[in-house]
Amino acid sequence: MKLIILLFTLMIPLTALSNNDNTEKDLFVVLTSGDAETQMMAMVLATQSANQDVPVRVLLCSEAGELAIEGTESPKFAPADRSPKQLMSGLIDRGVKVEVCGIFLPNREYTEEDLSEGIGVAAPPEVAEFMKREGVRYFTF
Repeated sequence: MKLIILLFTLMIPLTALSNNDNTEKDLFVVLTSGDAETQMMAMVLATQSANQDVPVRVLLCSEAGELAIEGTESPKFAPADRSPKQLMSGLIDRGVKVEVCGIFLPNREYTEEDLSEGIGVAAPPEVAEFMKREGVRYFTF
């Protein structure tokens, strides 16, 4: 009987730890790839996460920053017949924060006025503050 009580006592902390795995955590998607299929997968996973009530934030850097430019488009993919840019716009419509990295615009011939509606420019100190928060998970593409 004492062994059963001891085992039960040892299991309580393990149960508490496993329940913590189900807590809501932010998902930080950092997309750098210029490959449209990679961009699509990043946006699909971000969208699916948002569909499951996971707070999502997207940072576009390097070639992926082109998704943020007004008037550009990306190819559509089966089976959804939608593009990465369309999925990204859907995320923005749902309140997801989408930004280009702080060095994207200064190193191209674009300005903030060239960004699509709802896309901002990330401030490195603020992003660093977000990244150090407990529970932030990262997807990098």
